[in-house]
Amino acid sequence: MTIDLQEKAKRRCSWLPVLEGRQGSRYQALADALSEAIDQGELQPDTRLPPQRLLADALGVTTGTVTRGYAEAERRGLVAARVGSGTYVCDPQINARPNFYHLQAEGEESSLDLSLSLMVPSPRRLQGLQEAMQSLIQDPQQLAEVLAYQSERGQPQQLAVFCAWFRRLGMAIEPEQLVVTDGGQHGIFLALQALLSPGELLVTDQLTYPGTIAAARELHLRHQGVPLDAEGIDLQALERLCQQQKPRAVYLMPDQNNPTGVCMSAARREGLVALARQYDFWIIEDAVQFMPPEFRQQRLADLAPERCVYLFSTSKILAGGLRVGVMAAPQSLLPRLTAALRAHCWMAPPLMVALTCAWIESGEADYLLEWQWQELQARQQLLSEVLEGAEYSRHPAGFVVWLHLPGDWQTGEFVRAAADAGVRVLGAEPFSVGNQPVPRAVRLCVSPPASREKLREALQRLQALLNSPPRGRAVF
Repeated sequence: MTIDLQEKAKRRCSWLPVLEGRQGSRYQALADALSEAIDQGELQPDTRLPPQRLLADALGVTTGTVTRGYAEAERRGLVAARVGSGTYVCDPQINARPNFYHLQAEGEESSLDLSLSLMVPSPRRLQGLQEAMQSLIQDPQQLAEVLAYQSERGQPQQLAVFCAWFRRLGMAIEPEQLVVTDGGQHGIFLALQALLSPGELLVTDQLTYPGTIAAARELHLRHQGVPLDAEGIDLQALERLCQQQKPRAVYLMPDQNNPTGVCMSAARREGLVALARQYDFWIIEDAVQFMPPEFRQQRLADLAPERCVYLFSTSKILAGGLRVGVMAAPQSLLPRLTAALRAHCWMAPPLMVALTCAWIESGEADYLLEWQWQELQARQQLLSEVLEGAEYSRHPAGFVVWLHLPGDWQTGEFVRAAADAGVRVLGAEPFSVGNQPVPRAVRLCVSPPASREKLREALQRLQALLNSPPRGRAVF
């Protein structure tokens, strides 16, 4: 490249880093320079970065170096690529992709938080925990047992308690299939680690749980999203992908996709299982956001027991702080799952598992489930009344609502405007897989507010925003 051409490229670049004097390879130096520019305020959120070829010409490096540098910055959550549009700086305060953990910050108690998919608040949970702890205290033998190392899969009597509970919930799962985990996120990580090697392909819905995106990144998996509609994953698109590549596993939330709330139809479930057998991939079925029997289709694990890992957790039912979940898998897969679990933590904490089982055996878990389902349905009905005319998808007994933004609202500015109005929501970016265009949508969760009145107040504030133009834009 001539000096004249390089100088012309430099003048056309909206941002030009200095790579000389930095340690590591050129692409790592570019990612480091991006990080510094963002930290120092030189690059603001939503800033479009120079096209890769143009920046490569300006820096005197190959296009591949810039491509790798941008990819490394995206892996760090600094930028996001948008197909047909370019690469943009992420807002560190809103929706940075690796940061799928969004607990309310201190000093924000006055805000109305609709950002987290949590269990519905109830004083019965504290009461149930106290009673479970009391029953454990009164059983010296069991107390002594929880102080000792346990089998990786959990104690036989605890596995039996879970299976008896599942039978009451309409699921036939045997103790020989179960492994106790440190919650649903741990189950996702273990399943991915046991089923896929670095570089192998994981397929999910195009919009999926951010924890799975983060786990795939940490395990260095290739991760590709497939579009979904009102019936679930697009099977034709999935089959085209299977013909071109070789997915090792498909991860889905068939009863309630997070964030869209979509429930996968019976026909799609049967079609998915047929594809899994034809193209020989595993199915990871996430049922952490558990649905009542009348709103559930047949489990994928029942349709394809030989190739499905089923994930369940008590986090959305009893308490997230217990960190107790289970996964059911074919017996042939259990050695790999238990080996992965041993490498992580040896075993789920026996004390937490014992408390959870005592809670289940008391009958309080069944009560909380039934009460929560009814409360969620009431809250979803309230949302349909307050957000009348809005476009959204949701499960009628679900935790989440996928709200499509009207008019000129962009996702980031709506999230910021909602925060200014005292309502916390999440934009689409943390849920979006790969480099596909990010929808103009936000996820609302109806479960966190302490009461329906608080939920109504939050929804009314959002409705006011939906009915007004973005700040600083006039309507003519």
